[in-house]
Amino acid sequence: MIATAVEHNISHASFREAGYWLDKTVDQLLAEAVARTPDKISIVADRADRTQSRRLTYKELDNLADRAATSLLRLGIGRGDVVTVQLPNWWEFVVAAFACAKIGAVMNPVMPILRERELTYILNFCNTKVFIVPKTYRGFDYAAMAHGMRGDLPDLKQIIVVDGEGDSSFERMLLATEPGPLPSRASPDDMSVLMFTSGTTGEPKGVIHTSNSLIACSKALTTRFGLDSSDVLLVASPVGHMTGYAAIVLLAVYLGGTMVLQDVWDAKHGVDLMSQEGVTYTAASTPFLSDICEAVKAGAPRPQSLRSFLCGGAPIPSVLIERAAKELDLKVCSLWGMTEVLSGTLTEPSRVAEKSASTDGRPQDGMEVNIVDFDGQPLPAGESGRLLVRGSQMFKGYYKRPDLPTFDGEGWFDSGDLAYMDADGYIRISGRVKDILIRGGENVPVAEIENLLYKHPSVAAVAVVGYPDARLGERGCAFVVPRPGTEIDLASVQDYLRDARMAKQFWPERVEIVAELPRTASGKIQKFRLKEIAATFADVT
Repeated sequence: MIATAVEHNISHASFREAGYWLDKTVDQLLAEAVARTPDKISIVADRADRTQSRRLTYKELDNLADRAATSLLRLGIGRGDVVTVQLPNWWEFVVAAFACAKIGAVMNPVMPILRERELTYILNFCNTKVFIVPKTYRGFDYAAMAHGMRGDLPDLKQIIVVDGEGDSSFERMLLATEPGPLPSRASPDDMSVLMFTSGTTGEPKGVIHTSNSLIACSKALTTRFGLDSSDVLLVASPVGHMTGYAAIVLLAVYLGGTMVLQDVWDAKHGVDLMSQEGVTYTAASTPFLSDICEAVKAGAPRPQSLRSFLCGGAPIPSVLIERAAKELDLKVCSLWGMTEVLSGTLTEPSRVAEKSASTDGRPQDGMEVNIVDFDGQPLPAGESGRLLVRGSQMFKGYYKRPDLPTFDGEGWFDSGDLAYMDADGYIRISGRVKDILIRGGENVPVAEIENLLYKHPSVAAVAVVGYPDARLGERGCAFVVPRPGTEIDLASVQDYLRDARMAKQFWPERVEIVAELPRTASGKIQKFRLKEIAATFADVT
């Protein structure tokens, strides 16, 4: 029996009674920070194309968010309307997020890597009225892309361009207006953020989070890491991901701390920035940690204040944890989470040496996990099964998709991952029921890539699997059966996906030509056999 988050038997009242839900909205966090320390620096915004960082106090951030909120109201944006924001780690993203919260609009962050194919689907599905983009970023013209899509977006009323010119620029459109009266505060149980997962079996799914679930994540991370208002948080993970948005940006404001935004990841510069600003905490995938170690080894100054690193998205090699401890005096805390779950399990700093390399942590405060077999029966420690999760950080449901399974009658959500639990209650992800590939912490939509490649005139059959990589965790390999009389190679596959407007980070990085794909008697492709072959291509040095 499938139930919605509201219908399941785990009472939301229990989250409130236990203090996991604070019944505050995201914009209340900012208001409280302003009341406590209005002149404290809230944001240090570092941009690769600028020589100086921009600094905003909490009072300045709040004023800018008020201006933007007032302007959005004048554009006809109200409670429940979706604002899609495709920005790098820039201060304008933070302003837009809190402006949406102030008027009850729904923030829909999307990754800068997405292109027309993915964006057209998302914006139409959300009936997005306002789309905020950079003029250019890393050499790509986002403004031209957005305007080129407009004919396919009937609900879109306004494109707003950061660093743009004329009346549609972020400065003129959102910040030139004096703050005006704002509507009454939204409910903490209303949809606050809509974030799309990478599609694995079709179209991407829109995950709904409320202020209560988002702030529950901030509260749990604060407790597990022992954070407070003195902490300085580096935002190098993309703000279009829950890691950057929930586990750093919102966390920083919850704490009343300072966030340091780095828009283009460069390890040497990132290490310099951490040293200059006294960064104490960050959250990122394994490649970031490896890059920091290499930068320090190459002569960059060790960030003396950095003490906590939340690392998720892929298993952390034990040698990297040991190296971080030895060379950086840094505790690397393993985490398991997903867009629907936020921070489900986490290793506490005191047990890093013992648990981070071999587990993905234990449940956060307010969260529960259960390992069951395929009949739903609980399994003992050490046995691998389906990973179920429930608790205060869970999503509310999938946007416009009541047909998709969410919670059972007891409030459990099937994560789609396989895991086992050790005797101490720490879990380890042992496999994935879902057919996904994780490259640098980014879920790659395997099914969508395969569906596209099946349309290639030279492809008779194709299967995409991951193979291990020392830095990114996994890379993609496409096993292709070519049509008779045709030829295909990596370059033609990548050119095809480029023309289909597929994000570059999703492209396979290896193509293997085969006469046939291994299949079961019923015709299903045996991907485990392809993964065994692909594993021989691994770079795990």
